[in-house]
Amino acid sequence: MNALLDGVRVLDLTNVLAGPYCGYQLALLGADVIKIEAPAGDLARKLGASAELSARDMGVSFLAQNAGKRSVVLDFKKSDDKAKFVKLVATADVVLENFRPGVMSRLGLGFDDLKKHKPDIIYCAISGFGQTGPLKGNPAYDQIIQGLSGIMSITGTPETAPLRVGYPVCDTLGGIAGAFAISAALVRRGKTGEGAFLDVSMLESTLSALGWPVSNFLATGVEPKPAGNENVSGAPSGTFRTRDDLLNIAANEQKQFETLCDLIARPELKSDERFAKREARKDNRFALNALIEEALVADSAVSWESRMNAAGVPAGRVLAVSKAISEPQIAARNMTVTFDHVPGADRAVTVVRGGFLVDGKAPRPSRPPPRLGEHEDEIFGR
Repeated sequence: MNALLDGVRVLDLTNVLAGPYCGYQLALLGADVIKIEAPAGDLARKLGASAELSARDMGVSFLAQNAGKRSVVLDFKKSDDKAKFVKLVATADVVLENFRPGVMSRLGLGFDDLKKHKPDIIYCAISGFGQTGPLKGNPAYDQIIQGLSGIMSITGTPETAPLRVGYPVCDTLGGIAGAFAISAALVRRGKTGEGAFLDVSMLESTLSALGWPVSNFLATGVEPKPAGNENVSGAPSGTFRTRDDLLNIAANEQKQFETLCDLIARPELKSDERFAKREARKDNRFALNALIEEALVADSAVSWESRMNAAGVPAGRVLAVSKAISEPQIAARNMTVTFDHVPGADRAVTVVRGGFLVDGKAPRPSRPPPRLGEHEDEIFGR
């Protein structure tokens, strides 16, 4: 069995990305995730590259992290719908929401309110800044958190920074942090019977993931700087031009550097005083990079990648998403799941699963992304 959360019911009230991504990770592990949407539906139903799917309320952004869930519609402005939600809470293990702090309490549906109906409920609130602090009430989107966390300040080159990371990394990190915290709370509840209030901050999740740059500053006072495609902790370690495409090389260890020199037929670089030792290579990285690229133009990126990895030098091509998702490694690990026909979308839909196997098997969503309110009869027994 790879459904590690089989028997766990999650009420997912979240919208757009951080919360839905959290709920998706739980659904992949077998949890019964009931997506509770307002009458207008999750905003992500209107987002993505296909205008046709967005018009059907099955936007590509929604499809990305809502497979495996069931959908019902509740309007918390209506007392009957609030009562339905409270009845569901009594059957649930987890409530997951990403409203601004205080919204659920004002509705009479906050953690303290719901504990009266389910004393051991695990309540996870994901927000931009957390439930406390001077910024708690501020609206937060991924771009805002990228700027406030310092990510943008170290992304790009010294000439182009600050730059936004090319996908909603802070939303994603917040979602992962939420799923991790929920899983840990479920373990404790299994031992003690105690519920939990989990206060997940996207800003703090992002700062935690910025471990090395933040640690460098905290320990030494050195402000992290943008370095483009260079790895500031080692050289040669970055992106190099070959005869055709770009190639990442990470020859961070002395043996790897020496092997690289032999592979590119530049053995003299090993004894050059500018490059012979690790710190010297870092100080002279751009001169070293130029000499390496002079040799790399003799062959293709895919050929160098194969030869370097076979010799123990980490290397990999720089791929577009379209190529990355079609790589044999991805296929071998069953990273994508295709639903031949998704109601509402009226087409086949392929989604990606989580980033791990369980007992050698790939956790996969049990059902396609739901239409808005698709499972109301099933859940409410009409």
